[in-house]
Amino acid sequence: MHAEQTHRDRAFGFATRAIHYGQEPDATTGAVAPILSLATTYKQDGVNQPRGGFEYSRAQNPTRAQLETVLAGLENAEFANAFASGLAALAGLMSLFAPGDHIIAGDDLYGGTARYFDQVLSKYGIEFSYIDATNLDALERAIAPNTKLIYLESPTNPMLRLADIRAVSELAKRRNVLLAVDNTFATPYLQRPLELGADVVLHSSTKYLGGHSDIVGGALMTNRRDLYEKFQFHQKAVGAVPSPFDCWLLMRSIKTLALRMEKHCENALAVAQFLERSGAAKKVYYPGLPSNPFHELAKRQMPKGFGGMVSVDLGGRAEAEAFIKELRLFIFAESLGGVESLACFPWEMTHASVPIERRLKLGLTEGLIRLSVGIEDKEDLINELERALSAAQVAVAT
Repeated sequence: MHAEQTHRDRAFGFATRAIHYGQEPDATTGAVAPILSLATTYKQDGVNQPRGGFEYSRAQNPTRAQLETVLAGLENAEFANAFASGLAALAGLMSLFAPGDHIIAGDDLYGGTARYFDQVLSKYGIEFSYIDATNLDALERAIAPNTKLIYLESPTNPMLRLADIRAVSELAKRRNVLLAVDNTFATPYLQRPLELGADVVLHSSTKYLGGHSDIVGGALMTNRRDLYEKFQFHQKAVGAVPSPFDCWLLMRSIKTLALRMEKHCENALAVAQFLERSGAAKKVYYPGLPSNPFHELAKRQMPKGFGGMVSVDLGGRAEAEAFIKELRLFIFAESLGGVESLACFPWEMTHASVPIERRLKLGLTEGLIRLSVGIEDKEDLINELERALSAAQVAVAT
């Protein structure tokens, strides 16, 4: 929904906007919390006379409309569209394209995104090239006359590589190509790609925006009305929209996003530093480490912090399985971004659908564990990781 807020509202800091932007007390009752509207249909005053634009809840719902205003405020966007999942939001973005169109995607993507591109959209004649998005020259060489979009994650899933979003956006504009950025890992608290020149931002709001492992959702944000209206049409025509209750719950969660991200970043940095110091890890991937090749870019592009995700390569599958068996606070599960810490084995879980040769080229091995570092006491998390690393070393020794 169009975020019709005053310039004064946009001047507030992020935490203030997350609590107040688009969330004024209800005009009728004074209720401080957003009103939950479960209606599926709405009385109209005559032919072509819907009240407030509401006709049928697949097309629009008052609670979803309010959520979309809140989401737009997070990214300093003019418009936002809410979807039933991150992949549903991706499908909304991909509805812009037709058979014969070419899309350049970063070569380090969430496995579900790669699966959707390779196993669904490619059947309909959309062409994909997977390019190292950290290499501007390679990106430019990949642009063809039918290229319509550059799509990237930054940081990437699960290798936590960063693309220079401003530089890629300048390239995209010069070559008349759209740029879309999946900002799920960084969140708008740490990074706002629209301000760096992107045309569209995508979120799986299941992750940090929801933050409590109890909502599935997605969103697209943009400053372009033409794109917003096309996404809005897709919402109505396809119907992959969130329930009013999920919208309400997501607004509730967003109010604490700034606090949660501060703690996620603090804990993740401590975990990454511990893993690097331990000497038991073959490789630690975290842009907050000075040893990371993307550290300087991360300081410029994500100035408030480096995120809550850490990936660690333990050397092999035996070490990874022994490590996982020792975990208790780190729950072995899919997903990420919740208040609780999670551990994932991308080789068999999130990235199983990615071709093996592509995984290995990226460094995504059978020894890689992806950690979503929660907001528990960091000392407890580090103590558990120390025990798990010891178990991994014993597994190798025996």
